[in-house]
Amino acid sequence: MKTLLLSTLLLLPFCNARAQDLAIVGAKLYASPESQPVDRTTVLIRAGKIAAVGQKIRIPKGVTSLPCSDCVVFAGFWNTHVHFMEPKWNDAAHQPADKLTRQVQEMLTLSGFTTVVDTASFPDITVSLRRRIESGEVLGPHIYTAGLGLFPPHALPFYLNEMPPELLSQLPQPNTPAEAAEDVRKNIAAGADIVKLFTGSIVAPRQIVPMPVDIATAAVAAGHEHGQLVFAHPSNLEGTKVAIQSGVDVLAHAPEELNGIDDSLLHEMVARHMSMIPTLKLFSQDSDIADIRSEVFKFHQFGGVLMFGTDTGFLTDYSMTEEYHQLALAGLTYRDVLAMLTTAPAQRFHVSEQKGRIAVGMEGDLTVLSADPATDPLAFTHVRYTIRGGKVIASAK
Repeated sequence: MKTLLLSTLLLLPFCNARAQDLAIVGAKLYASPESQPVDRTTVLIRAGKIAAVGQKIRIPKGVTSLPCSDCVVFAGFWNTHVHFMEPKWNDAAHQPADKLTRQVQEMLTLSGFTTVVDTASFPDITVSLRRRIESGEVLGPHIYTAGLGLFPPHALPFYLNEMPPELLSQLPQPNTPAEAAEDVRKNIAAGADIVKLFTGSIVAPRQIVPMPVDIATAAVAAGHEHGQLVFAHPSNLEGTKVAIQSGVDVLAHAPEELNGIDDSLLHEMVARHMSMIPTLKLFSQDSDIADIRSEVFKFHQFGGVLMFGTDTGFLTDYSMTEEYHQLALAGLTYRDVLAMLTTAPAQRFHVSEQKGRIAVGMEGDLTVLSADPATDPLAFTHVRYTIRGGKVIASAK
């Protein structure tokens, strides 16, 4: 995991520069998905790190306090499937900082996200945005990015057809394993943290082209060699099998074409320690959405790790309500969903010693709600504050 760890270390100076002191006072607190809530709790953040948690915490002079007797506090939420592909992100290196902050808030931080995973975008845009966020110039979440996704040869998805030709020409469609490995290395050089493969590319409605297994395998090997997680867009049985056979770590969507996706395949995915991002909102209008929910719940029942993600940025409706609604319909409890938002991605990205729980020494990344998901699964949408490194980066007030 050398590159992943290195990218985290390289960002630490920026995080320290933008870290702040803050006390959240008198809240109900869930330290982790498994823990029982504790009322009237204070969380003290110093220099961007959690310095104290408890019911009798002395707040040092000069530390800003947020009275929060009607709040519910969690570790900062992750969204592990987003995109910065909309035209409004173009030239992120030079856009006004306040404009970018507003756009980030609308898309992500007003929904409570302190860490996001961009699963394909143009790296000059996303890396520039990330750099400005980490400098403190723009308020926003920590961003992991895939850079450019890799597609099967001559098989770009039909929903990209309206993209300008000069941009389409930049999208990698490696013809050989060597080309795939080189495309991964180019992404890494441009600032990518993960690899994204379209192992099942939807070239027309109901027509899916799989990535050749040898090409996918080479891309996975190149990513793993540099310590990177590999995500795949599977689409159907064939695309899922390519992901499994090539050693992909994370399915960026639940497979949407379910023919042949049976219990034995789900068990195999679990045995290979693959994670899944359901993105149920994306499929919520499909006629077989109930079957897709069942597939997700079975994967969970079999021991598979689910992570929260919404395809926000491809979906330009930024509301999270439907995703939480669909996860509840699938049979997942609020604690299951909280794990998807916190501990599961932190563990998958090997940062569970810094993120995912509320404890002394952890990053001061918190999501503060005005309602408790224990009584209403849609309470996850009632975000009051999003706090990163002790700084409020979005507020409902």
